[in-house]
Amino acid sequence: MKVKDPTGQTWRVTRRWVPWRRRLKGALSDMPSGPGLGDDPVSMVIGLVFLVVMIPFLILALVAALELLLLLLFVPFALLGRALFGQHWTVEARHGFHIWYEEPGGDWQSSGIRIHALADDLRRGEIPVSNVVNDA
Repeated sequence: MKVKDPTGQTWRVTRRWVPWRRRLKGALSDMPSGPGLGDDPVSMVIGLVFLVVMIPFLILALVAALELLLLLLFVPFALLGRALFGQHWTVEARHGFHIWYEEPGGDWQSSGIRIHALADDLRRGEIPVSNVVNDA
């Protein structure tokens, strides 16, 4: 659920669908773009140097893609496990896209009620104290 506080800041209050928080979210958008190169020997040398500089970013993109693939493979089993075994949900409030606050939300219905209550608090300007350490 997306809400705005009285100062106009955007907040998102949702359930966390997997047991972990994504670490590489937004990593692909931080990658630098390359220069336009020609077909002469100088451009080839520049291209090779650029490739060597880009290797860490390419590895980061590969790790982010593997994490996304793992997430897509894991979500159906996580949802099935939550439905069959009554696993509790975590409710989180994000300021922009950075997690600001999280708490155990209980089952599906009680976590939905908590999401609406937290969103109403944010609309009124009652910002919860941050209890999450953001690594990024």
